[in-house]
Amino acid sequence: MPIDTGTARVERDPDHPDRVTLHVNGVPSSALDLADPGFLAFEYMQQMAAVLAGLPDGPLRVLHLGAAGCALARHVEHERPDSRQLGVDVDARLLELVRSWFALPRSPRLRLRADDAGHALASLAPGSFDVVVRDVFAGDRTPDHLADDAFAAAAHRVLRPGGVLLANCADRPPLSLARRETATLAVAFGPGAAADGRLGVVAEHAVLKGRRYGNVVLVAVRDVPDDAETSPTDEVDLHDAGLARRLRSLPVPTRLLVGDELTRFAGA
Repeated sequence: MPIDTGTARVERDPDHPDRVTLHVNGVPSSALDLADPGFLAFEYMQQMAAVLAGLPDGPLRVLHLGAAGCALARHVEHERPDSRQLGVDVDARLLELVRSWFALPRSPRLRLRADDAGHALASLAPGSFDVVVRDVFAGDRTPDHLADDAFAAAAHRVLRPGGVLLANCADRPPLSLARRETATLAVAFGPGAAADGRLGVVAEHAVLKGRRYGNVVLVAVRDVPDDAETSPTDEVDLHDAGLARRLRSLPVPTRLLVGDELTRFAGA
């Protein structure tokens, strides 16, 4: 089907008739099981879901920058009913199609907005989301204006204390993009972010070893001030052994870098 930015195609899995993959301009952008809203096929989304499982039970306010087929938004609604989510994608026609094709949560549980991700982020109120997910690509990499210090500061601003940024960074050896953005987030989220377990990098072993191109999930947690109403227990602790165990237990085992390992990863 024609869309504003090119073409969209839905391909059905011949072995699982309810499973489909949405291709945008020839690139697989979302994978969904029409009968199972909790299903996540992409490994980096499974990693994001493992981090989200560390947040307290109950609904979440989630901003999805790069909504595409809204696979992660469906998963959040399935796991945490009555969450309030906003999906942003630059392609208005694509959003119309996925709303009609897939069983997405209705507004206000999931609102869809056609906009540039950076512009939409700048328009949102401070502290208005528990989670910000960035999953935006131009070709095989994140646009520069969505991976710089201005983006990191804007994401920090819209998160409530204890809120989590999950950023999908596709990179190839020597992972220069992921290292640079990790250092950028360390500045935006505070000088103690790495040491306090509020900054981490998640990826498969082969990707972290620089053996191949792949997805790196960057995780940053906004700090909770001493005088904030939010309890520190509302934070995700990236040093938590339970999180490391969830990541190791995924279909493709994954490693989490925190603390000194993260500092060495980011380098200079």
